[in-house]
Amino acid sequence: MIDGLDLSILGPAFVAGLLVLATHVPLGQEVLKRGIIFIDLAIAQIAGLGVILASRLGFETHGWEVQFIAIGSALMGAWGLSLLEKHQPQIQEALIGVCFILAATGSILLLTNNPHGGEQLKELLVGQILWITWAQLIPLAIITCIVLLLWFKLRSNRRIMFYLLFAVAVTSSVQLVGVYLVFASLIIPALGSQGYTVKKSLIIAYCIGAFGYGLGLIVSSILDLPSGAVIVWMIGLIALLSGLFKQIQKE
Repeated sequence: MIDGLDLSILGPAFVAGLLVLATHVPLGQEVLKRGIIFIDLAIAQIAGLGVILASRLGFETHGWEVQFIAIGSALMGAWGLSLLEKHQPQIQEALIGVCFILAATGSILLLTNNPHGGEQLKELLVGQILWITWAQLIPLAIITCIVLLLWFKLRSNRRIMFYLLFAVAVTSSVQLVGVYLVFASLIIPALGSQGYTVKKSLIIAYCIGAFGYGLGLIVSSILDLPSGAVIVWMIGLIALLSGLFKQIQKE
């Protein structure tokens, strides 16, 4: 085994990445289609604000009360953003940005007098993917299956379904991999797979994300670098190569 590669650590982390990608890739393609790029950052930050608020109220960090508050916060945020799409579509993207910055600064204010506030805020943004255990993957896997089933089967009311499923998917993943990886998993594979047929673009997007997570975990372990940041860069690099390859094919 290559020095620095521990499958007992990398295994759960990689599976977590695949589970996140399973829901985030199709949702990310829908985000690009709707032109609301920063919705994931906003909802992820709102869910994070809920987690911080629950912790501030004295609830256990990984307790069900915290999960309930986080999902409730994200669902309320998603409901509000769905109303923006319906009533204020011209300025929706700007209002999404406002929601993000309010949630982000709200988190900072709540953590002001917390001696571990900086560490908690960093964990929310960057995540702790290498510390994920197999047991933590069970609820994520269940939520992933439910979200995918509803997304691909129930298309009658796609607008409200999109926002609700988006809120649940992002909330379940942001606490494990952080805001940055959630954004990267949603947007970068979707960008790298543009220009193909619907089915082919979905496959290519999944491949971009999977290779990005795999290479990112390996490189970060060998070089002893922050895994979340390296994974983001690897996903971006592979997406760029995918775009260049398509450009060469056109020529």
